[in-house]
Order: sequence, then C-alpha cells, then structure tokens
Amino acid sequence: MITIVIADDQMLTREGLKTILDLEDDIEVVGIARNGAEACELVATLHPTLAILDVQMPEMDGIAALKEIKKSHPETFVLILSTFLDDNYIVDGMASGASGYLLKDMDADKMIAAIRDTVSGQFILPSAVAAKLATRLSQISTLNPYSASTRVQSVQLTDREKELAELVLKGYSNREIAATLYISEGTVRNYISNLYGKLDVMDRVQAIVRLQSFM
Repeated sequence: MITIVIADDQMLTREGLKTILDLEDDIEVVGIARNGAEACELVATLHPTLAILDVQMPEMDGIAALKEIKKSHPETFVLILSTFLDDNYIVDGMASGASGYLLKDMDADKMIAAIRDTVSGQFILPSAVAAKLATRLSQISTLNPYSASTRVQSVQLTDREKELAELVLKGYSNREIAATLYISEGTVRNYISNLYGKLDVMDRVQAIVRLQSFM
C-alpha cells in the first residue's frame, strides 16, 4: 500500500486530491496538512511512503518542508505540486531531493501513474517542467564541468539511445518511454543505466543537463 501525506493551503485542492487518490486500491491518503510545518509533523508521526507538497504555503513553504523531510526522513519520497512553472522552484526542488514535480492541471490518471512510478524509483518530470529545467540548468552548467564541449563531443550514442534520450528530454517516464518505443520497462531501465554511464551522470536531472547541450 502506498501511503500519502498531502500538504496544500487550499482546502478544495487537498480534499479533491485525497478523494481522487483514495479511489485507488493501492493508495491511501493517511494525512492532510495546510502548510509545510504540519506536513513535517505528519510525516514524522505517520511515516508515509510519499509526501505531496504544494510549493506556496503559509508558515513553511513546500521547498522548506521538502528539505526538512528529506533531512529527517530520507526514505520518504516527496513530490512537489504546483500551478507554477517557475525555474527557481523547479531547480530548488530537484536539488533538495524531490523525486519529481507535478502540475496541478495534470490529468488524474497521469498523476496516479506518476505516484506509482515515483515509489518504484523513477524520477517524475512532466514535459513542460523538463523543458524549463533543461533550459535553466544548461545556463547554470556553463560553470560546471559537465558542460565542457570536449566531454560532450566524446559521447557516442546508438540510434536507440538517441531515441530514448529525446524522450528523457521531453520528460517521459520509463513507462511512457516503454509504450512509445514498444519495449519493456525493464529494457528501458537497462538503456537508462547505459545512457547514464555514457553521459557520466547519476540521475535524470544531470542527464537532462548534458543532453540539452548537444541534442
């Protein structure tokens, strides 16, 4: 069972999300918070599988709560939820240990799939968020060794890896990549692992930075 704590200062949002998620047999919302401080308390008490945190909340915002939760309960997955495509929120959230960034206007089915993908170890970035993140981090990466042209040019990808890389840049999850390329999720994970090795990165964020610089 995937247990979840939701934090959002808007009652309709948090109650609506709870209603949607509680319809799923493998998901249970065990706590609802009105701000980041309450979310931290609920995580400490309930030890949920996942916390979904709105970015803008009173007393303690979602990014501050994310940092506290990952510090005290690193095993808890955290997804940032927002209506905003703000570069700073995205970068701060990813850098602070978020497992993904969700937009409030996502279809319910996609959000539920994203939650399941998160707890299976996948990194969640909708295409609009991935594009924003890639652009921002590419600018930042001018001060980072990953951006060095000699290292970028040395990367040789197969045609299949290039196909997969393009989907990663668009923010596709492993499940969506598998469906698009007509291969299994296990095969996608193998390709992702090989891609990380060739790019000399550890996760999707770093991969997006490198891929954006030469694709």
